[in-house]
Amino acid sequence: MVCQKVLVDEVSGWLRVFADGSVDRTWTGPPQVQFMTEPVAPHNEFIDGVATRDVYVNENLRLRIYLPETNPEDSSKLPIILHLHGGGFCISQADWYMYYQMYTKLARSAKAICISVYLSLAPEHRLPAPIIDGFSALLWLRSVAQGESYEQWLGSHADFNRVFLIGDSSGGNLVHEIAARAGKVDLSPLRLAGGIPIHPGFVRAVRSRSELEQPESPLLTLDMVDKFLSLALPVGSTKDHPITCPMGPEAPPLDTLKLPPFLLCIGEMDMIIDTEMEYYDAMKKAKKDVELLISPGMSHSFYLNKIAVDMDPQTAAQTEALISGIKDFVNKH
Repeated sequence: MVCQKVLVDEVSGWLRVFADGSVDRTWTGPPQVQFMTEPVAPHNEFIDGVATRDVYVNENLRLRIYLPETNPEDSSKLPIILHLHGGGFCISQADWYMYYQMYTKLARSAKAICISVYLSLAPEHRLPAPIIDGFSALLWLRSVAQGESYEQWLGSHADFNRVFLIGDSSGGNLVHEIAARAGKVDLSPLRLAGGIPIHPGFVRAVRSRSELEQPESPLLTLDMVDKFLSLALPVGSTKDHPITCPMGPEAPPLDTLKLPPFLLCIGEMDMIIDTEMEYYDAMKKAKKDVELLISPGMSHSFYLNKIAVDMDPQTAAQTEALISGIKDFVNKH
């Protein structure tokens, strides 16, 4: 006798949760989009100026490293950009093509080593699980800097005095959380030089005006915001939780946090721009070093949408401007 699984929740083509607790993340949306969610195999040889490899630090921590090709005669060390992928804490992987096509570009343009963390996913692993993953990756980098751990590419090329956090969407929330944790520990000889939240998933329990008025985008809908967060936040929490609303009354006061300089990247047409700007204003009020980079006319995570980047000249131009802005921030710090 075949038992039919009982579907209890579904998120617009991305994810299905069943009564037995199992989760199916098979893409069921438009087939022409599926390639962006396909994994890209690592390659030790340089392709378009970037080589990649996966590192298994332990059974709970896996990383994807992007190494840009350098002139053999240039002995200067490269900054490290530790990447925390998006997906509403529920979907996506560090090796997805949408991230590969973006972070190979960033590694090549910024002449930086990008390291992407394979994050634990909800609902199997609710928050703070991915925060623990990202912070563990930062502590592993410290151990490499101290000589207690070894990784060939990092040992040969990395400047541990210039380590940055970067995150897309919900990964932007992780940038804030991990930077705040880092401010409470001694990372030396590693230095956390900056944080770069890109279109962070900062929201609150009461919907903002932009959530009600801005158009939904292929990579962010109200259904995704509501359902992903209901599956990811600690049981019983609302969107006012400090992880999703770090500028809200339930979060530690921002002026009590030791944070590095931040570059907050926002899309002008992002559905959650109002709450992202509330975060920016709160950071400024707390006298934090935070710069703002706004992409005119762009929606949430536009730069990860390879179809739009290839087909729409404005999206392509704004993607290049975003990469340039991130490069400039890294070079300054």
